[in-house]
Amino acid sequence: MNTKKGFIPVMLTPFKDNGAVDFDGLTKLTHLYLDAGAAGLFANCLSSEMFELSEDERIAVVKHVVALAKGKVPVVATGTFGGAISQQADFVKRIYDTGVDAVIGITGLLAAETDDDQRFEANVEELLHLTSGVPIGFYECPVPYKRVISPQQLGRLVDTGRITYHKDTCLDIHQIKEKIALTQHVKNFGLYDAYMVHAVETLKAGAAGLSCIQGNYFPELIVWLCNHYHHTSLHSEVALVQQFFIDQMNVMHDVYPTVAKYYLQKRGLDISTFTRRTGIGEFNNVAKAKIDQLFEDYGIIKERINLENVLA
Repeated sequence: MNTKKGFIPVMLTPFKDNGAVDFDGLTKLTHLYLDAGAAGLFANCLSSEMFELSEDERIAVVKHVVALAKGKVPVVATGTFGGAISQQADFVKRIYDTGVDAVIGITGLLAAETDDDQRFEANVEELLHLTSGVPIGFYECPVPYKRVISPQQLGRLVDTGRITYHKDTCLDIHQIKEKIALTQHVKNFGLYDAYMVHAVETLKAGAAGLSCIQGNYFPELIVWLCNHYHHTSLHSEVALVQQFFIDQMNVMHDVYPTVAKYYLQKRGLDISTFTRRTGIGEFNNVAKAKIDQLFEDYGIIKERINLENVLA
């Protein structure tokens, strides 16, 4: 089994305080991911507030990230936003024309929640037919609803030779292992897990890497885990990092993505905490205090595993 794993950040979109996309901030953020050692970039995803961006903004953001990556790492970006499959295929092609390495399909937008697996697969087949030559990936996004691809389904879809990336959010390590077992024979495909509770077990099972919101706080720590999860000499340090992710899970998800932007501010990144998302909760003194404590706790973890910050 190949032990080399990679971290694919689900990128934030920085905004100015007036709500406009902050492309200067996006440049700084992209360099933060790259300097941390990210193996790729997932632009225009849920963390990017993709549903709050206009079509033109989605294209502009993805183009900006592709230009900054300069081919050093692959870039993927969401291309399906509902409607008829033919309509979704048209936007997939527009996203692909930005220069991305693969276009991501949101599983919950490729079939209705009431549709069965056969309808989902038929819709995917139609999408693949209408986007000939475009490498495709999947994201089990929780919005508008979470549609989890079964291991057998994923195996069949990957066998088409068109699927190169899968961001998994099933939260079930047994499903993860089965998905890996049914797809590991395809060389150009990688499964990236979003659930950090079983991150080490996922990597040991053969996942290509991790793609998680925690990378919007400390991307270098996710890279460290991908690089060292299998080192027996660092067993205690790896266990410490795994437990840190488990213990801090709720703190990093509450009032997200505002809290992640605030954390990056504390690290020295010059971006606003502005978000276009609604219904995420209030960024009040209690939420702020929890992130302040997270910042302190991370400092302890860094010292314990001898990890340096990307930012001063």
